[in-house]
Amino acid sequence: MQGDRLIIGSHHLVAAERIATMISARVATHSTPYAISIAGESGSGKSEIAQALADELARMQLKSIVLQQDDYFVYPPLTNDSRRREDIRRVGPQEVQLDWIDRNISAIVEGVDSIEKPLVFYKDNRIEIEKVDVRGCRIAIAEGTYTSLLKNVDLRLFIDRTYIQTLETRHKRAREAQDPFIEHVLELEHDIIKQHKTGTDIVITADYSVHEPIRKA
Repeated sequence: MQGDRLIIGSHHLVAAERIATMISARVATHSTPYAISIAGESGSGKSEIAQALADELARMQLKSIVLQQDDYFVYPPLTNDSRRREDIRRVGPQEVQLDWIDRNISAIVEGVDSIEKPLVFYKDNRIEIEKVDVRGCRIAIAEGTYTSLLKNVDLRLFIDRTYIQTLETRHKRAREAQDPFIEHVLELEHDIIKQHKTGTDIVITADYSVHEPIRKA
């Protein structure tokens, strides 16, 4: 998304290095490009982890692409906010074209040379279509609040931080004004997203340590 501001810290870099180490062997033995999702609440560090991971994979000679869920909203940011204020029941996965992300991932896995995807221009409140060269891409990284719901991913990551814990980070990014309505939206998203932790393959905890959940027999 044009106009997004990433604040990548040492904790993001350490987590990304750990994740890259964990998945590199899987990527190497995968016959087609590997797809992962990074989900979590607003301000939890999804975009930062995704970019740090892409950079770390590049150092390992593994080309990747980051697909930001924020680009795939049905309506541009200000319009979407207005619609939410008209009817709070609009908040949820239905605001996002998850099927488009899935199609883009499938195309990458199939080995196409390029994909067409939406691109949000935040300040201009508009969405355009961009063509992206994905030749040689070995990993597709889809990041966003609801990306655990994507069908065409091989590995699901979840950042286990709540909207209350992310308050300071959200203020630093200053992408949208904080008001009681926004906090209510985040509360609603929290109730939806917390259910997505179940079935996650890799969990990034509140202190950004990385581990694979123990599965019950």
